Amino acid sequence: MRISIFGLGYVGCVSLGCYAHLGFKTIGVDISETKVKMINDGVATIHEDKIDDLIKIGRNQQKIEATLDSSYAVRNSDVSIICVGTPSTPNGHLNLDYIFNVCKEIGEALKLKNDFHTIAIRSTVFPGTNQKCSKIIEEISGRKCNSDFAVVSNPEFLREATAVDDFFDPPYIVIGSSSQKAIDIFKSIHKDINAPVFETSIEVAEMIKYVNNSFHALKVAFANEIGRICKKQGIDSHSLMEIFMADTKLNISPYYLRPGFAYGGSCLPKDLKALKTMSHDLYLKTPIIDSIENSNDSHIQLAFEIISKYNKKNIGILGLSFKSGSDDLRNSPMVTLAEILIGKGFNLKIFDDEINISNLIGKNKEYIEAKLPHFTNLLYNNIDQVIDDSELLVVAKKSYENYLVNVNSKIIIDLVRMKKTTDFDYYEGICW
Repeated sequence: MRISIFGLGYVGCVSLGCYAHLGFKTIGVDISETKVKMINDGVATIHEDKIDDLIKIGRNQQKIEATLDSSYAVRNSDVSIICVGTPSTPNGHLNLDYIFNVCKEIGEALKLKNDFHTIAIRSTVFPGTNQKCSKIIEEISGRKCNSDFAVVSNPEFLREATAVDDFFDPPYIVIGSSSQKAIDIFKSIHKDINAPVFETSIEVAEMIKYVNNSFHALKVAFANEIGRICKKQGIDSHSLMEIFMADTKLNISPYYLRPGFAYGGSCLPKDLKALKTMSHDLYLKTPIIDSIENSNDSHIQLAFEIISKYNKKNIGILGLSFKSGSDDLRNSPMVTLAEILIGKGFNLKIFDDEINISNLIGKNKEYIEAKLPHFTNLLYNNIDQVIDDSELLVVAKKSYENYLVNVNSKIIIDLVRMKKTTDFDYYEGICW
């Protein structure tokens, strides 16, 4: 397998050296004569731990070469990996000109080549870029995508200063393409790297890097806000966060990271509000912590907008307490949603077999009576009646999915990501 790499900057140079180390013959391509000369002299184009030795060894073993001639690189390789820059524009978009220019060059080169060629986009790009690149190459080359060539989205997860180690020990390898042949080629290229491989859709592969980096930025900023609050009160923020991070069951874990409906309950809203008040009393700016409740409220409003756009007045709500296995209605986002719907003139019927009106006591009872004064008239103990009498059903608990088998005439609004979402004629998820 021969690999050409377009762009000899950070990602390209690391990829060139690391693929050569894995035993592949590699050709680096760049418009910079200086970078091409450096690689051919056995010198890395970047300052990065371990890459100098990899480039030097690869060059000495004749596994690495560099060229200005993109056509030569494509004709003498089986796979082309695009690693050119995608800088930000003044309005926050990406400048994809370098990507598209490389695709045009690859398209021209493919006119002179009959063998199947795989092109991988490793640069960070917006969803939809893979499709645009495929069309550019098709139009210029006259070749057919997924027959004569294929485009793979294969994002990189390299950090500066540890890029070589990250290449050989990534958290995972993500491969998205509409060509199974191209996916299999990329899986074989990475067979000696010990990491889980996720074979996914093109759009997911294009999006994952943005999610990763945004979450990393969020973690840094959140930890710093906690640090500011701690410093004001003489609390050791590092000791605090060490304990926080020791909880790998909930805190540092997959929990709470599944898109769904808003949070609620007696703890999260109360404690978040208390932390916001603490920060305010200390005269600190903590915009991330301050904005969490606003984001949650926006999600509830989104659910209302989805429901209301269908112009159906008879609404069935399946699940009202803030989570399965509980009858706690305090700060349940479903109670808030029901309150909004009633206020806008919708007719509601509610089913939740975990709620027994006669068992509601104390704060739980006070809360629901204040939010939904006629709650006893809205709650039904027969789910079939709620389903039959409703034009639109809002599913807020997964346990009720089985009751919806063969319910095809109703609009289904899913807040929990049911398993069998394709069984309905009219279906919409809140964020999928």
